[in-house]
Amino acid sequence: MGKETWLFVDSGHCPPFFNMALDEALLDWHSKGEIPPAIRFYGWDPATLSIGYFQRAKQEIDLEAVKRYGLGFVRRPTGGRAVLHEHELTYSVIVSEAHPDMPKTVTEAYRVISEGLVRGFRALGFEAYFAVPRTEAEREALRSPHSSVCFDTPSWYELVVEGRKVAGSAQTRQKGVILQHGSILLDMDEEKLFSLFKYPSDRVRERMQRSFKQKAVAINELRTVPVTYGEAKEAFHKGFEEGLGIRLEPYTLSPAQQAYVEELADRRYRSDEWNFKR
Repeated sequence: MGKETWLFVDSGHCPPFFNMALDEALLDWHSKGEIPPAIRFYGWDPATLSIGYFQRAKQEIDLEAVKRYGLGFVRRPTGGRAVLHEHELTYSVIVSEAHPDMPKTVTEAYRVISEGLVRGFRALGFEAYFAVPRTEAEREALRSPHSSVCFDTPSWYELVVEGRKVAGSAQTRQKGVILQHGSILLDMDEEKLFSLFKYPSDRVRERMQRSFKQKAVAINELRTVPVTYGEAKEAFHKGFEEGLGIRLEPYTLSPAQQAYVEELADRRYRSDEWNFKR
């Protein structure tokens, strides 16, 4: 019996509003049975700060700093904490909750989907593995994150290399479909990242930044020869095929689909009502 075929959407570097609209559109189309499951790779133009669905934009984010750096700003349809999308490969996975290979619980589905990430990191020569919160203190940190920064907060089945977090992912389930998307950091500007958030004092910011260095790392800090965006795409394309036991078939949006995504981007993800709703 042959491998199941999923769509592969390589949309390149797109504006933040289009990126989030396309992920939502793929979820919609899959929920209606118009497309099979899909995996998408993309980047961000301009570099963007995205915040989780439940985050409070004006209370947590230094919006003047976002403007000063010329960054885009958008609220994701998924939960989780804020992510600076700059030097990274971003992925999304769209698959039905009823898919026979998808566990019912969010955490177990995350583990299954993220097997593609593990295989991708290994294709690049890294010994990536899942670290599971074991103590009650670690589990409590999952329920009440103390930081607005994604890579500074723990998660179930944390993906780590050499003891530090290397990928941040978030998931939502809508219309019977799982959407998981996340960032694979190639490089990271920590000073820029930590200047984008509000803190009680400079001392608190400095302490959190020191702590962050011990918890998270961009993969090019771990390699003598840097990984390029193209090399990362190739490795994680292979990783998802192997990790999920599927075959990826390239897919290009039709003009009607492209127009739908643009309309959704304008209606929702460009709007202040959406981005500053909390």
